[in-house]
Amino acid sequence: MATLSSATMEENEDKMRALRRAFLMADSAKTGFIESNKIASILSDCGHSFDEKRLNRILRDVDTEKTGKISLDDFSEIVSVFVEEESAEAMQQELKEAFRLYDKEGNGFITTKVLREILAALDDNLTSADLDGMIEEIDSDDSGTVDFEEFMEMMTGE
Repeated sequence: MATLSSATMEENEDKMRALRRAFLMADSAKTGFIESNKIASILSDCGHSFDEKRLNRILRDVDTEKTGKISLDDFSEIVSVFVEEESAEAMQQELKEAFRLYDKEGNGFITTKVLREILAALDDNLTSADLDGMIEEIDSDDSGTVDFEEFMEMMTGE
């Protein structure tokens, strides 16, 4: 489980480094600032999706003095919002695909028996008591099944 988040964090850092490099290239005068209207094109050029209205709201919140210029620190703060959202969406998609692999009948849930096998495979240091405790916490209604939302909550800790 930790491997997925470690990989995601590393991937986010790579994306942020690329965006910071793009900022530095856009700061051709080397002032430490870029025009705020360049942020959308930097995000697009680096392959990131974003909601333009949301970007404008964030820019208004960050550029309180209405200078139209954004520092590298502010830029990093702004674009990290979009990078983190993309990662969260990608993780959810990966977890959906993993869930579908185990939900062989396609009925929208997996049994706690199957979940136990998944957890044991992910961490061979888990004891039977550890697995029982985790299953009990996840399957709080004692239905013997886990739906995608419960699976997602377990895998992300959210």
